[in-house]
Amino acid sequence: MKRENTMPTMETVKSFKTAMASEQGAFGPFMITSDPAFVEAAGYAGYDFVLLDMEHGPGTFENLQNLIRAANVAGVCPVVRVPRGTDIWIDQALDVGAGAVMIPQIDTAEQARIAVSAAKFSPRGSRGTCRFVRSAAYGAVPGAEYFTQAQDTVVILQAEGQKAIDNLDEILSVDGVDIVFVGPYDLSASLGIIGQITHPRVMELIGEICRKAAAKGVQVGCFADSAESGRRLLEMGVRFVGYSCDTAIFMNMAKADIAAFHGEK
Repeated sequence: MKRENTMPTMETVKSFKTAMASEQGAFGPFMITSDPAFVEAAGYAGYDFVLLDMEHGPGTFENLQNLIRAANVAGVCPVVRVPRGTDIWIDQALDVGAGAVMIPQIDTAEQARIAVSAAKFSPRGSRGTCRFVRSAAYGAVPGAEYFTQAQDTVVILQAEGQKAIDNLDEILSVDGVDIVFVGPYDLSASLGIIGQITHPRVMELIGEICRKAAAKGVQVGCFADSAESGRRLLEMGVRFVGYSCDTAIFMNMAKADIAAFHGEK
């Protein structure tokens, strides 16, 4: 039986971008369990993306491909936050089927250019070319088609501290940056008010980032502890809201169920 070989991740990238371009934005959880069942369930729940965390989660690149498979099954865009420090992680995450890569600790325009280059094939970048990887259906997708479509994956840079804020105009001017993601906890730490993510100064800076990014045609992402705080960020102009994480969502729902069972208010 003849099969039509496709790139399922790239279909979810389209819907992910559509969500970000809308007023309701794109909403999804960080995933640190390294369990494909959680990823698949999150997709069926209707999130716009799942953020597979290779920086703070215990996952490996060997099981990352199984998490991305689960995302593909459920039709949700797999966003991968790679570990900091080297561009090889970007290449590997995209090879196994990431629809977007998030790169932490970007403080300068030069770091931004290196990250974008690692995520794009020539002539736009320096990503290694191999058409036998999972993202190309192990070679079933013709090389010319794969190398063209794969250029549409999303690049997300984390501007996490005061140094990144100081260099924000230059970072936003780097061609190929799709989203600048603000880590409010890291931002608060760099301001000497660690953990105070709703402090007026933190919120002021997030608003300033949104205004500058909008002028450059770059989307803004931010972490939210809850869906409610995510709504407030949406009103400020944030269009990519990564919130909580799978373990915390499960624990909070479990605690609410226990309280309801025992008749607690």
